[in-house]
Amino acid sequence: MIRIPSDELEWSAIRAQGAGGQNVNKVATAVHLRFDVRASSLADDIKRRLLALRDQRITADGVVVIKAQRYRSQEKNHDDALTRLHELVDSAATVPRLRKPTKPTKASQRRRVDGKVKRGQVKAARGRVVE
Repeated sequence: MIRIPSDELEWSAIRAQGAGGQNVNKVATAVHLRFDVRASSLADDIKRRLLALRDQRITADGVVVIKAQRYRSQEKNHDDALTRLHELVDSAATVPRLRKPTKPTKASQRRRVDGKVKRGQVKAARGRVVE
């Protein structure tokens, strides 16, 4: 697991959305976590892979924004947001395996063509019957 210094994280407490009774209008239990990838101390290859991810939580400026409001306490939402950030960074830290291009075997090519011929014969047999 990659360590992210706490001074690179920007926290803000906000009011949670959704149902919750009177308490939801008074207490800021949801948490916004902002993490600037470009200004962080992560390795350059991890930064590049993280910014290349097609993730809606990453803005065009390279800032990861995570909103945690799953729990009713701010501490649990704080931990949840931090866990989700670590999962995102860890997913970018793993180097994807390179794909080796392969060719279809002769037998698979033959099966494919035989299936197409058989299907064509079925379609040709659907024509009008001539007596």
